[in-house]
Amino acid sequence: MYDIRWIRDNAALFDAGLASRGAAPLSADILAIDDRRRQAITRAQEAQEKRNALSKEIGQAMAKKDQERAEQLKAEVALLKDVLSDAEAEEKAVVQELDHALLAIPNTPLAEVPVGSDEHGNQLLREWGTPRTYDFEPKQHFELGEQLGLMDFETASLMSGSRFVINKGPLARLERALGQFMLDLHTGTHGYTEINPPFLVKDQAMVGTAQLPKFRDDQFRAGDDYWLIPTAEVPLTNLVRESILDQRQLPMRVTALTPCFRAEAGAAGRDTRGMIRQHQFTKVELVSIAAPDQSRAELDRMTDCAEAVLKALELPYRVMLLCTGDMGFGAQRTHDLEVWLPGQNAYREISSCSVCGDFQARRMMARFKAADGKNHYVHTLNGSGVAVGRSMVAVLENYQKADGSITIPTALRPYMGGLELIKKD
Repeated sequence: MYDIRWIRDNAALFDAGLASRGAAPLSADILAIDDRRRQAITRAQEAQEKRNALSKEIGQAMAKKDQERAEQLKAEVALLKDVLSDAEAEEKAVVQELDHALLAIPNTPLAEVPVGSDEHGNQLLREWGTPRTYDFEPKQHFELGEQLGLMDFETASLMSGSRFVINKGPLARLERALGQFMLDLHTGTHGYTEINPPFLVKDQAMVGTAQLPKFRDDQFRAGDDYWLIPTAEVPLTNLVRESILDQRQLPMRVTALTPCFRAEAGAAGRDTRGMIRQHQFTKVELVSIAAPDQSRAELDRMTDCAEAVLKALELPYRVMLLCTGDMGFGAQRTHDLEVWLPGQNAYREISSCSVCGDFQARRMMARFKAADGKNHYVHTLNGSGVAVGRSMVAVLENYQKADGSITIPTALRPYMGGLELIKKD
């Protein structure tokens, strides 16, 4: 969310940021709404000042026993009461209109972010690992899982509909192992604090991280008062909602392993088979709360932490700098990790790490007290560390053997009770 004063002082920069995302300029429209708000405030202030002055005159008239003058002044005060009430009501309505408009505007990209309209404008930052070669035609993960008799989409569909899966036996354990391995790595090696957050949140939490109101159709509502979390970013970032932190607490780094729920309303026809795009999936989330001068370096650190997962699993990947047109609504800069999937013969996203600046903090009123004694908005960052379902997809496809069995990566074997191979019974 934007500071209206910043838009007024930086209208050209604001419009340029929108243009880089392929959006029309909005500064004139936004400032016109704000002008109406300011005019309503001025009218209310003038009415209140005049009312106070007349009230003083009434007292003077009463002291002089000038009843006629006093009654005349009282009538004027009564009229001003209506003017004041109307001005205050107008101000309230315009403030709501302005807030609604500001909540619908995406964040301004950092200057170094490449301008582009879609994924074709993204830039390769680096690659790691060499895709394996196979003396057979690699299968996709759902083919492997179904042939093993351990991945059941049909039964899941009967009970829940499309975009759900039931994993059984060793595959269920593999999914659990991946999540536990990631948590242990991020808490034990990378210094994140593990959090076990609620999976249901209220409107204000979703607004705080910018899922609402813009992406309402992509969420699952749970009754009248709650939403199922689309990612643990929501509860983790809201840990600092309406708070003033001590600067010495920053950067604050937290992580959580949670189920995530997404309606995927905008994904019709995409990845209809398999586990790439599900309504329910598991993910390890990384969130950092930082001071403004820490946040850019914190993004690189967070990206390194996510990369460490893929390196430990020995999964080839690449890191992409997203262009303005492919970047998320609340992000200023985003690094995508894309893992190699031999069954698809393609790299697919497995993690996004983003710095949001104070965009979310303004929505949440999350601040810190700096050394100068003043309160400033924190900067927020979030990233996948990484998506558990997609990492299992990557393990199945990269570690498959000609007979359809799956070798367990060395890093996961302690979490699999020493099991080294998943094979059909």
